[in-house]
Amino acid sequence: MAQTRIASGGISATTRRLFARGCRSIWRWIVAWVERRERTSTNGKRTVTYRVRWRETDGRARAKTFRRKVEADRFAAMVSADIVRGHYIDPDAGKVRFDDYAEQWLAAQTFEEGTVEMVKLRFRLHVMPHLGSRNLADIQPSTIQGWLRTLTGLSGNYQKVMYANVSSVFTAAVDDGLIPKNPCKAPSVRRPKSDPSKLKPWTHEQAMAVRDHLPDQFKLVVDLGIGLGLRQGEIFGLSLDDIDLNTGEIEIKRQVNLLGSNRQLFGLPKGRKIRTVPLPDRVLELINDHVTRYPPRSVTLPWDKSDGPERSFDLILYSRESRALNRNYFNPKIWRPALRAAGLEAKRENGCHALRHFYASTLLDAGESILALSEYLGHADPGFTLRTYTHLMPSSTERTKAAIDAMLSVPSAPH
Repeated sequence: MAQTRIASGGISATTRRLFARGCRSIWRWIVAWVERRERTSTNGKRTVTYRVRWRETDGRARAKTFRRKVEADRFAAMVSADIVRGHYIDPDAGKVRFDDYAEQWLAAQTFEEGTVEMVKLRFRLHVMPHLGSRNLADIQPSTIQGWLRTLTGLSGNYQKVMYANVSSVFTAAVDDGLIPKNPCKAPSVRRPKSDPSKLKPWTHEQAMAVRDHLPDQFKLVVDLGIGLGLRQGEIFGLSLDDIDLNTGEIEIKRQVNLLGSNRQLFGLPKGRKIRTVPLPDRVLELINDHVTRYPPRSVTLPWDKSDGPERSFDLILYSRESRALNRNYFNPKIWRPALRAAGLEAKRENGCHALRHFYASTLLDAGESILALSEYLGHADPGFTLRTYTHLMPSSTERTKAAIDAMLSVPSAPH
């Protein structure tokens, strides 16, 4: 019959001194210790293992066995230090698959429905094939770096978004006490960077050329983009009821969202932020001219969620079927042919968002402040506006020289 013999070897000198001084509470409740276990089989073969024993903060006894003493000592020291510092985490807590925990994390978020679908798509295509089947505790910084290498070929901005999503999952796991650290935040992980190219706004001639080649009922898309700085979904969701003629302003309070399977719904603007934008007289004239020839049509869609309550609005722009414009139809069938006819490449940079960039460059060139521009564009952070458009701000060189020359040209007061 096999026999097992246990020795209390492997305990550190510091632990033995504390025990000798009577610190039994530390011995029993805080410090992890190593036991040498020797097992002899019936055929006389001897096997030596090292078992680390400790008690968790709730008094529950735990143990873990190692083949090598150095590994056992290292683990015991780590557990003891974590308990003393109050950072102890159950080593088994992280034995949760990344895909299972990511699903729980996503279900707990307050994202809009369209954002949830986009995150699910990113995870399914680019994250789960590499991280999904791994336990949270087994994913190390080197694992994250290896996953990032698989994203080569995707745009830097797209990589940044996916990295942020994955990092958020691990941050939640740290907060839930499943893992001690977020592997995405390790110094050895090289985080994705944004694409270095600076946006180049269209010229006035290019914007007008695109407008000229759009069907007559859609020319107002360009007018609202370059005249108000609206996003495409906000243009599609605009109603005459949003205009305040008394103040000369327009309230941007809805957009048309597009979910999977071409499902549309009304919702708040991006960031769920309603904003007010100055309404130039010329833009108002263009709106009036448009609605005279193409009267607004009432469109009914769910609000905020695909199963949300239905709401109706008289939209200024709509499809031939009197429905809300769908970007999956408008972009390839209406917008891109106009781009090509205007001599512009039909690529992402020349989407409807280019109209917002034109609006921003026009305001900055006229001396508008970054803070005001940020409000008009609906950015949550003026710093983002500054980082995006700082290279478009007019040079201050001449203004600086003129200011100093004027100051120095003033005669000094007599003494």
